[in-house]
Amino acid sequence: MRLPLATLLTLAALAPLASAQNRPADHAPRFAGPPGPTDPAYAALAKQPTVAEIAAVMDRVLAYADQGTPARLLDRQTQREITDFSRPDPNAVFERNPQHSFQLVSYEWGVTYAAMLSAAQATGDERFRDFVARRFALIGHALPSFRAQPTNNFRNPLRGLIAPRALDDIGAMSAALIKARLAGVGPDLSPVIATAEQYLSHGQFRLADGTLARQWPVPDSVWADDMYMSVPALAQMGRLTGERGYYDDAVRQVLQISQRLFEPAKGIFRHGWISGNPDPIDIHWARANGWCMMAMSELLDVLPADHPGRAPVLALLRAQIRGVADLQSGSGLWHQLLDRPDSYLETSASAMFVYSMAHAIDRGWISPLYGSLAEAGWNAVAGQVDADGAVRGTCVGTNFALDLPYYYYRPTSTAAAHGYGPTLLAGAELIRMLQNPAIQAGSQVGSNYVMSKEEAAGVRR
Repeated sequence: MRLPLATLLTLAALAPLASAQNRPADHAPRFAGPPGPTDPAYAALAKQPTVAEIAAVMDRVLAYADQGTPARLLDRQTQREITDFSRPDPNAVFERNPQHSFQLVSYEWGVTYAAMLSAAQATGDERFRDFVARRFALIGHALPSFRAQPTNNFRNPLRGLIAPRALDDIGAMSAALIKARLAGVGPDLSPVIATAEQYLSHGQFRLADGTLARQWPVPDSVWADDMYMSVPALAQMGRLTGERGYYDDAVRQVLQISQRLFEPAKGIFRHGWISGNPDPIDIHWARANGWCMMAMSELLDVLPADHPGRAPVLALLRAQIRGVADLQSGSGLWHQLLDRPDSYLETSASAMFVYSMAHAIDRGWISPLYGSLAEAGWNAVAGQVDADGAVRGTCVGTNFALDLPYYYYRPTSTAAAHGYGPTLLAGAELIRMLQNPAIQAGSQVGSNYVMSKEEAAGVRR
């Protein structure tokens, strides 16, 4: 039996209080005494990143993503470029770079498109906007051709936009499409957005209480991942239409997924829940936690100030940030399994945490003192970006599994598209944080400190 929304709102608001006895009140860094000898490895982590240095890393990621996703439509038989879009072409295919496995349409690339838009705003560099505009224009041109092809064939690259069958098909892409439309980037793809809305609201399987859930590979299961695969799109739909029901559904998903998966004592999310299993499955996959943290951040960006769900969602975000902050490794990255330091260090989740912390600081949702963790995390993530822009250390696509070894043995790959959008988001948000006039960042006593200007004015030697 699930609790009503009003009760969930109250419970979520109390979640941070429930964990207060299990951790110090403030996990942000404290001022220390005189500096001792600084290890070169720590000096690299504690180096104050500059806007120019952050932008240089983002430039490399942009170049790699651009190379990996050619924006051309080809004839499958002749391999010639299709430029006449006046009629559908049954042989149409998107050009692929044989050195990459990136797809123009996927949930990973939906995150990347949204990240490109954020990067353009943060840096003023129009190349990020152009990346999105060119590919969304191509998608618009290609839609008639791919509508004419079977949508039950996974070779159809627009199958997920035309006939979605899972949240992965439509959620992140829909959120990016709405953001682009509202920003005036690319063509008007309202029919695709409408398809996404119908699927999110009426097509995807839900439990009896309305929680979005999956029937595969385990029936009646709730995944932490799906907080991101649904909530940003619902929130953006509310922003686009002004209809409050989308906000209500987005809040309900956050609270009801959290009721099943969030552990207040630890401040982190389990990966999944199964209705037929009465026992909690204590697997705390890092990227699943990243999906939740980003989803709540995106919801709070657009949720009306007077919405009754705003306070409990913000309380949950703060509680998770505190829990995740505890688990940052000495390398600056976070582990594949957050609470298991013998699991490997993973890049995409680390970038998600950096983004979310820096974003929450910039928005005034958490103390600026967490900025030191975000900066160390960014320096570590930036160290995973190769000279050509490839992002190393990203776990490949991962199901909700019931055995811990599955997560230990998931490989990492530069071809895992999950790492590119979060890295751009982290860089863009760190730039905003550093340029926020109310925040001051700098090195003191051998380490970095980020604080409000008022706090900085009160520092005494």
